[in-house]
Amino acid sequence: MTDTGTHVREIHVAVGVIVREGHVLIARRPDHVHQGGLLEFPGGKVEPEETVQEALVREIAEETGLQISPDTLQPLIGIRHDYGDKRVFLDVWRTDQARGEAHGREGQTIDWVRPEKLRDEDFPAANRPIIRALRLPSLLAITGDIQAGDAGVRQLSSAIAELPVMLPDSDCARLLLLRAPGMAAEDYCALAESASDLCEAAGVGLLVHGSLSVFDENPDAAGLHLPWHEAETLDARPVPDGVWLGVSCHNAHEIEHAVAIGADYVTLGPVKHTATHPDAPAMGWLQFREQVSRATIPVFALGGLEPADLDRVKHSGGQGVAGIRYWWSAS
Repeated sequence: MTDTGTHVREIHVAVGVIVREGHVLIARRPDHVHQGGLLEFPGGKVEPEETVQEALVREIAEETGLQISPDTLQPLIGIRHDYGDKRVFLDVWRTDQARGEAHGREGQTIDWVRPEKLRDEDFPAANRPIIRALRLPSLLAITGDIQAGDAGVRQLSSAIAELPVMLPDSDCARLLLLRAPGMAAEDYCALAESASDLCEAAGVGLLVHGSLSVFDENPDAAGLHLPWHEAETLDARPVPDGVWLGVSCHNAHEIEHAVAIGADYVTLGPVKHTATHPDAPAMGWLQFREQVSRATIPVFALGGLEPADLDRVKHSGGQGVAGIRYWWSAS
């Protein structure tokens, strides 16, 4: 509803992320249209009685000449955004199997660009979570029980050696979240310094876990992941643009707050019962899907999950799986 009480209809827009050899297809919007002059991913309005897949096949052929089979499309993210004068639902799907050579059939400029070269300011605001979803991995590795000092470094070294298997080379970031909530701050900082060197050698970005002070002590980290009790005290993004900001969430209210403080992604769970938190109620797949459908940033499923659950997470609208047990075997 607007301030005058006039209902603003939500426009369902099918968006295609077309990937080829590590590049994504983008176009520049004509100057005379809404958000003219900015870049966009190809797609368009879903017509009545048309599925989102049918709309994408049609729109991409009309705009670029590329041919896409509907069964090659995989859900990436759904984004609701209110521009004030227009409210849209971007229904974003990805494929790496488009056929043909792309050209701007409607006179628009098109290009193939690597995801890390995409800049927020070049796109309409609603498109920015798509950029995050493209850059983030499908698997987010989290450390389990870890010791301080040299013993913890040995644990990390052994576990990180397995990461190339668990997190194969891709066009996305490869990330590890160093979580040790019971560790003294001084010990954690020393461990994070060693972890940073190990991760750099393995081509993995290190996310530190805790308060802003943890990131201040580790400014070269790839990002900061906030526990909910830290995130709820904030009213603005605590870290610079260009580094990752994640938040641990358990419900829709917490996701909304994470979005409000500028988080790039959230973890949501537990989806299943876990051995580490046996008393925590599992939300199950239905509730996970419902909460993800209202989120406007990428959501990792957390809690009792493994890489084998990826397809279900993706088809529920999630970014991927975050977890410990599928990779952390250090004791």
